[in-house]
Amino acid sequence: MQTWRLPEIATPEGSRSPVVLRSENEARAVLVGLEPGQELGDHQVKENAWIVVVDGTAQFSAGEETVEAPVGTLVRFDPDERHSVRAPGGAKLLLLLAPWPGPGHYRGERRAAPES
Repeated sequence: MQTWRLPEIATPEGSRSPVVLRSENEARAVLVGLEPGQELGDHQVKENAWIVVVDGTAQFSAGEETVEAPVGTLVRFDPDERHSVRAPGGAKLLLLLAPWPGPGHYRGERRAAPES
């Protein structure tokens, strides 16, 4: 068993210092701190992205929808779904990416030829 006390883990440079808690083929767990006013602009990932607000409040946007997310909120994005995250007052987020890495995550990756 492994445990992490997420509110106590430092992310001193906000989004520039995400903390990878665990990374394996099934999933990757990353703690991301956003300083007040920081944001993760419009982007997408190749994996299913599950995000839990651990501290503070975040605003998640995808398409025309924006959600205000206080502590305890769970948000999920499909692979390749474009989204953004803002934290006007600062926030700490637990990001779970599954599977890790998702198909196409590494650009130019070679795929095995189908077996005949």
